[in-house]
Amino acid sequence: MHRVILKFRGPPSWRSSRSFLRSQKPFVRHNNTDLHKRLASSDAPQRPPEKSWLWYPGTLLALTGVGYYAYENHQPSRHAVLATLRCSRLARAAISGAIDYKLTLARTYTSEEERLEAVSQCHVRSATKVLNALLANGGIYIKLGQHIASLIVLPKEWTSTMAPLQDRCDATPYEGIAALFLSDMGQTIGELFDDFDPIPIGVASLAQVHVGHHKASGRKVAVKVQHPHLVEFFNIDINMVQSTLGWIKYWFPEFEFTWLGEEMRENLPREMDFVHEARNTARVVADFENIKTSLYIPEVISANKRVLIMEYIQGGRVDDLAYLSQHNIDRNKVALELTRIFNRMVFMNGWFHADPHPGNLLIRPASKSSNSPYNFEIALLDHGLYFDLERELRVNYSRLWLSLIARSSPTVDADRRKYAALVGDITSDLYPVFEAAITGRLSPDGIIEANDGPKSDTQRATGMLDMASQIEEKMELVRNTVTPGDILVSVLDVLRRLPRRVLMVMKLNDLARHLDHSLATTHSSVRIFLITSKYCMKAVWQDEKNRFREGGLGLGSFLGSAWAFATEYSKITFIELMMDWQASLVKSSAWLRGFYSRGLAGAHDAAAGLY
Repeated sequence: MHRVILKFRGPPSWRSSRSFLRSQKPFVRHNNTDLHKRLASSDAPQRPPEKSWLWYPGTLLALTGVGYYAYENHQPSRHAVLATLRCSRLARAAISGAIDYKLTLARTYTSEEERLEAVSQCHVRSATKVLNALLANGGIYIKLGQHIASLIVLPKEWTSTMAPLQDRCDATPYEGIAALFLSDMGQTIGELFDDFDPIPIGVASLAQVHVGHHKASGRKVAVKVQHPHLVEFFNIDINMVQSTLGWIKYWFPEFEFTWLGEEMRENLPREMDFVHEARNTARVVADFENIKTSLYIPEVISANKRVLIMEYIQGGRVDDLAYLSQHNIDRNKVALELTRIFNRMVFMNGWFHADPHPGNLLIRPASKSSNSPYNFEIALLDHGLYFDLERELRVNYSRLWLSLIARSSPTVDADRRKYAALVGDITSDLYPVFEAAITGRLSPDGIIEANDGPKSDTQRATGMLDMASQIEEKMELVRNTVTPGDILVSVLDVLRRLPRRVLMVMKLNDLARHLDHSLATTHSSVRIFLITSKYCMKAVWQDEKNRFREGGLGLGSFLGSAWAFATEYSKITFIELMMDWQASLVKSSAWLRGFYSRGLAGAHDAAAGLY
């Protein structure tokens, strides 16, 4: 074999590469076949393994199927998914709103008006976010919104935004109601009723009401049925509410709402037990048994934990002016009678309805056998939640109210703060907020205060009785700012300190004021305060008599208390008569104006407040 030596003179770069080729020669020689295969394969189109394109969508489809099966058939899995969704909605709205407040309150403003406008807009933004989250979650979250709407010391932007939740509840489909009857009552709807309207006449956050004809009693009845899903998700929902409120408190300590979650956990189980509601109904009937009143409590026919069958009441909303006019019912008397009913519950019975709103009140003409002193009866519905008011708290609250109606003096001012501390642990710096909340003089931009407001041309009242001579427009000029700190933070501090029972009493006061306004009454706005004052006097006098019997009050003090009660009670009664006379003059004037413009029909409508 001859060796052939090839000599090539190329560029230096090529020459230098010959050593590389030599070093690779054994590799080429011994792996010639593999190399050709690799080169050939590199020229061919690259194709994935035959089954790789099925792997990812198949896995995704399998996981989706497993997840759907678990959601539908495995309750813990379903609860975990719903809990995550509900919690994220509420947490996102709450934290977003809290940050918005932080930024808004931290800014510097050129004027007080600019600051108030910015805070008001922040209220609206935050309330709207929370409202949308509550509506999306449903269930007890709707109840949470209703609680917020009833907190009268909150800014009106919050309460007005949440107010629609009173009427925006989704009904449970008829199939769900039918299944509940079978599981809870052991009978079908057809076996219990000759007729049952599948469309509810009312839907609330916890239950809905249907009309039917009860076979056993042979009567037309209202059937209150709880939403079936509430029990299933109660623990999850209430835990989520409390957790979210706890997060807000942790990151923003001044936004203290944890008490609201605690209250819901304590009270909602009572409201969700209709047997408990039936017992409450029986007690309130007994409390008013020997009282001449227009209050009427529908009879309970049958009570199950989630189904309540009661007497059906045909009537109108208590604030429906057209209905009152049609039945010749005096709207002034309606407003005053409502105030008497609720004040008797609070100050005399010490046990009161804790969920009052116009939707729970119906009015109808009184029958000949009625116990009502007027030509109407007021039916009170939904007795799921009542609060008791122990003797000491009830008397101290009464004394606080009486000090508020008294003319201001160093002694009276000291009494006001003394009883505010006893009733709600209210310190001096928070007292203006507390007083304004009780008397209904709290506005979004400050306190409408009688004693320490800015100077103006309006003569200021020094007690609630003096306000009778001041028209609403003048009272709006009388404003006072809270002690250093934003009013919202002060309001939240008051809410945190107040016993829940006192807060519910304030809610009743607010209902009376709201209905007095909705009914377009012709008497002074102070008129309903006078009724409250008379019941406070009765409560204090009753306590004095009890102390005298128990030996805790001497004869001289007892006689002094008797004289004070008689004189003050007579004074209030005389003022009431004068106000009622003035109210009748206003109504007569409206009648004449209506008659002049539209004849008898116009006179009737004008006197009824329809225009």
